[in-house]
Amino acid sequence: MSFVEELNSSHVHMKDPQYVDKIIKQMVQDGHEKLQVVADFDRTLSKYSNKGKICSTCHNVMEESKVMPDSYKEKAKAYRDKYFPIEIDHSLTIDEKIPKMIEWWTNAHALIKSVHMTQTDVTEMVQESSAQLRDNCQWFIDHLSKLEIPLLIFSAGIGDIIEEVIKQQSNMYNNMKIVSNYMDFDKNGKMQGFKGDIIHIYNKNENAIHSSDYFQRLKHRENLLLLGDSLGDLRMAEGAEFTQELKIGFLNHKVEESLELYKANFDIVIVQDESLNVVNAITRTILNLPKSD
Repeated sequence: MSFVEELNSSHVHMKDPQYVDKIIKQMVQDGHEKLQVVADFDRTLSKYSNKGKICSTCHNVMEESKVMPDSYKEKAKAYRDKYFPIEIDHSLTIDEKIPKMIEWWTNAHALIKSVHMTQTDVTEMVQESSAQLRDNCQWFIDHLSKLEIPLLIFSAGIGDIIEEVIKQQSNMYNNMKIVSNYMDFDKNGKMQGFKGDIIHIYNKNENAIHSSDYFQRLKHRENLLLLGDSLGDLRMAEGAEFTQELKIGFLNHKVEESLELYKANFDIVIVQDESLNVVNAITRTILNLPKSD
C-alpha cells in the first residue's frame, strides 16, 4: 500500500510500489525548489476521451473544423489511417518507426501549409473543437505556477493549437515553456509553413531543447516528474541528469496488450482516467499541500 492514497486505486499500476514511495518521499524531503516537470500534451495533459467520446488531438482539431476544406480532411485522414497503425505497432522497433513518422509529419505539414490558414482560424478551430484539458489540470498548472516550478510541455503536435487550448481552458504562465511544431505566420497573419525542425513522436530527445541551455539552467532542479502517454515520451528529458525521476504514463486504450509494456517502462501507469487526479495527489504530496488546497 502506497502512502499516497490515490496510488492504491484499481486503475493505477506500478511495477515497484516501494520504489515509487521511496522516490516521492525523497522529493518531499528535497522540497519544491528542486522539482521540475516535463509533460507531453496530447492525451497526457489533454483528454483521450470524455464520457466515452474520443477527444481531439492537436492535429484532429484541424480535421474536425469547418474552417478547413474537405480536401484537407480527406488527405489528413488518409495519412492517419496509413501511419498511425505503424506508430502504435509494438512489433516494430522505434528505429524502424522513425522513417515512417518523418514521412507522416512531413506530408502532414505540407498539407497544412497548402490550406493557407490564418492565426484567427487557429483560435476559431480550438473554440469549436472537442480538445479538452484533463479534469483538474487547472489545479496542476496553477500550483506549479504559484511555486515557480518549471513546466516544459514537449509535444509532437502543433504549438499554436496547444497554446490556444491552454489559454482558452486554463492559463499560460511564465513558468511554462512549450516545445512543439510552431506555424510560421507572415505580417498579415497568414501561415507560410512551419518553424524549425520537425518534432515527431520518436525524436523528442533530438530537438533543439536538448542542445540549448534549458536543462543546464535548471540543473539545481534535480527532481523530475515526467508525464506521457507513449513510449516515445520517455525520451523527452533524455541526456539531462536527475537525482530522482518519476515517470508517469497514461494508458488510454489497448490496455490489455500494452499494460505490461507500460509497467516495464513507466514507474506509474494510470489506466483510462479522464482526470489529472493521481498526478495532482502526487504533486500535492511533494509540495506538502493540504487536500483542501
